[in-house]
Amino acid sequence: MTADKIISIAIIDDHHLFRQGMISLLSEFKEIQIVFNAANGKEMKDKIGCNPIPEVILMDINMPIMDGYESTSWLKENYPQIKVLALSMFDEDKSIIKMLKNGAGGYLLKESKTTEVVAAIKTINDHGYFLNDLVSGRLLRNIQDNKSSQNILADLSANEIKFLQLCCSEDTYKEIADQMNLSPHTIDNYRQNLFQKFEIKSRTGLVLFALKNELFVL
Repeated sequence: MTADKIISIAIIDDHHLFRQGMISLLSEFKEIQIVFNAANGKEMKDKIGCNPIPEVILMDINMPIMDGYESTSWLKENYPQIKVLALSMFDEDKSIIKMLKNGAGGYLLKESKTTEVVAAIKTINDHGYFLNDLVSGRLLRNIQDNKSSQNILADLSANEIKFLQLCCSEDTYKEIADQMNLSPHTIDNYRQNLFQKFEIKSRTGLVLFALKNELFVL
């Protein structure tokens, strides 16, 4: 991306002060152009047809009327070219996993520095996804190089692949162990082995890995 590339964005968040604060902070960056903002998904739907189509949307998760999950699914169906960067107050696996499954290309904590937000916007605009400290450069390179799932997963056992698929559910690790008729200790070993093998640091990272390699059907 060239230095003078301007990225159009929209900010969807039900907290007025946070939304205005983001607008104020991001307006200081010449490479960012905010085309509209909205308090929820319904308002976003009303505004998106009356404004320039944003390239990236910063999407809050918990909103009244139409939340981030429904809004992201709607965008994926109607405006698949728009990249969605989920905004979260907390690093919660279930919420982030659901947003990724609904079409978000990454997530960012609301407490992030403005420079981190801008970097995330640029990354997701360029690549369609944003990988933070949950996953490493190794996974990023695999995705960027468009390596096939077969190549990436060639050295995984059938049980490890099944474990990855089940990680995309909302089941706990103990419930996954029960479904696979394995001990929690064995499941812990699978998790740690995959963390180490692909330099992933959390369950959300495992889910993003599974999503990128099409290991389950949405």
